[in-house]
Amino acid sequence: MTDAVLSFALLGALLTITPGLDTALVLRAAVTMGRGPAFATALGIGAGALAWGAAAAVGASALLAASIVGYTILRVAGAAYMIFLGVRMIAAALRRGGRAAEAGTAKIVPTFWSTFGRGFLTNLLNPKVGAFYLAVIPQFVPEGADPLATGLVLALVHDVEGLLWFAAIIMGAQAARGFLARRAVRRTVDAGTGAVLLGFGVRLGLSSQ
Repeated sequence: MTDAVLSFALLGALLTITPGLDTALVLRAAVTMGRGPAFATALGIGAGALAWGAAAAVGASALLAASIVGYTILRVAGAAYMIFLGVRMIAAALRRGGRAAEAGTAKIVPTFWSTFGRGFLTNLLNPKVGAFYLAVIPQFVPEGADPLATGLVLALVHDVEGLLWFAAIIMGAQAARGFLARRAVRRTVDAGTGAVLLGFGVRLGLSSQ
């Protein structure tokens, strides 16, 4: 069991530090909203990944993979949500570019649940995350071990690694807050993250598997 956890932890660490959608979301939250919303976003992402890990452990992901209709519904819903978020972020970046728009637009204060929910739904509605856990976790379950317990432990290990990585990103963003607080930088981060989300959403929507 220990060898399986350590081997999975190494793989999970390599995947965690690879730049992707989750990292972009947390960095964007840290730059545009601050440390609290960024940590809430990270916790939401972790909760979504843990839910997929649990689903893979009990075989729910296998059922989803076998159901073309179920997978298609989840894929389309996930694509639509990512495109929606991407368009909103790009629109926010464009609004920040105009003085009148910025002066006349009421500032929306992010809450824990709104930012947590954004991270959670982004992961939960991404069938590619489920496919990863379905393909990888069973390979690390030792013979004779309880699949559910082992799968949950492995998913939790990956979650902890992700939270540590996100914490480093958030702390780094806070250390550079003088530079990152500039309007042009925040606008660029919003536009860049929105473009990433939009790209992921379009690619997921056009994907056949």
